[in-house]
Amino acid sequence: MSASTKLQVIRVIETDLNQGKRLAEQKSLTVRDDQPGSNGQEGQLLNIYEQVQYQEILGFGGAFTEASALNFAQLDPKNQALLMEAYFDPELGLGYNFCRSTINSCDFSADFYTYDDTEDDYNLSDFNIEHDRQAIIPMIKAARENNEDLRLFCSPWSPPAWMKTNHRMDHGGSLRPECRDVWARYTARFIQAYQAEGVPIWGVTVQNEAKAAQGWESCVYSAGEERDFVTGFLKPAYEQAGLGDVKVFFWDHNKERVVERGLETLCNERSRAAFDGVAVHWYSGDHFTALDVFHRLYPEKIIIASEQCTHAEPDIPYASGEAYAHDILGNLNNWAAAWTDWNMLLDDQGGPDHWKDWQEANPEAWEAWRQTPLKTEAEIWVGEAPVMLDRRSQTLSFSSSYYYLGHFSKYIQRSARRIGSSCYSPLLETAAFMNPDGSVTAIVLNRSSQTLPLTLRWKKRLADYQVSPHSIVTFLL
Repeated sequence: MSASTKLQVIRVIETDLNQGKRLAEQKSLTVRDDQPGSNGQEGQLLNIYEQVQYQEILGFGGAFTEASALNFAQLDPKNQALLMEAYFDPELGLGYNFCRSTINSCDFSADFYTYDDTEDDYNLSDFNIEHDRQAIIPMIKAARENNEDLRLFCSPWSPPAWMKTNHRMDHGGSLRPECRDVWARYTARFIQAYQAEGVPIWGVTVQNEAKAAQGWESCVYSAGEERDFVTGFLKPAYEQAGLGDVKVFFWDHNKERVVERGLETLCNERSRAAFDGVAVHWYSGDHFTALDVFHRLYPEKIIIASEQCTHAEPDIPYASGEAYAHDILGNLNNWAAAWTDWNMLLDDQGGPDHWKDWQEANPEAWEAWRQTPLKTEAEIWVGEAPVMLDRRSQTLSFSSSYYYLGHFSKYIQRSARRIGSSCYSPLLETAAFMNPDGSVTAIVLNRSSQTLPLTLRWKKRLADYQVSPHSIVTFLL
């Protein structure tokens, strides 16, 4: 509906798993004029202000990990088509349009791999992406058949072992100074090879979780090392390869240090010009206002939430959905332009992956990690994706996160702008967006155990709704 058209009704999309509602369209709300003296309206308003617009939204999606791709490859054609439609079809599915993939292996790969394991191959004579042609690229191409508007960004977990100070892909280590040039050219070759396969790459992050030395693929960069690598090697390599329009993001780690990392990374005009933005994860808590501080320091930089995932909680059917929606709303309300989930398809054991091999090889370290707060057996052993595969029956099941994600990805169009809003109660988490076609999407999350009344107010028009406990509602104005 055009913003210039007088609003008559409001469409309502609701997910309330306690009531069996999953992205279910409800009866439209009839609106009324906002007139003085209307009983009760002042105390339960969600105001929407189109006069103030904030960041442009790039999109929503998940990651083409090798785990997801291997699970996808074993599905029969019917279930493959179902999964692609469920995630990528803009009308029948979630309309995913902003996704991630990996450069070399990650923890959710079947094993360690790179595109050139030849020691000291500084000319990259043995570089090839044959590994990815087996499962990952076919899955990406299938996704693009359902949504041509898909943008893809890629992240490395580790360079090849021969490029690193510890001579292995796991347990951290750093990029050897003499390998900065070849590693920059390596990632450029990766982008070119994918483009030759018909898979364009929109952007890259320099390093997944640049501060972490993990028991799986990892590589540590200080802020200065990441800055100098990009300004001195990565950007020149991309320019020389004709890839100057590829977006480059730093940090790709948790939000609690995003401001300090920005101050060190973007400390001069050259480095500030070299990076298009910052990528963040959620694993250290909310820290939403850190994004607001970062934006105020660097208003021209794009913020993307590049990875977040959770574990299965079968006794709380809405747990992962609420966690996702809370994080999406917090990020979007603090200038994030995109939100990308982690694995798209895991099996019933939370895999395949190879990081559990590290558990067996390091029992003392594993036990110490297992005993840290907030670690449950479910979290340790079974990671959850929005869609899960039962290996025995070869059937797909949909987690609550799938439906909660749809409240954003289906109804916030690319190039929408977040607009102003205010709500009467902190028990309701809200955000509003003006789409390019002039329509407005307002999203309301109720994580409380009580039904909460709500009166939407926009353009001097009102409409009432009762927001059920543990539910999420999208209003289309």
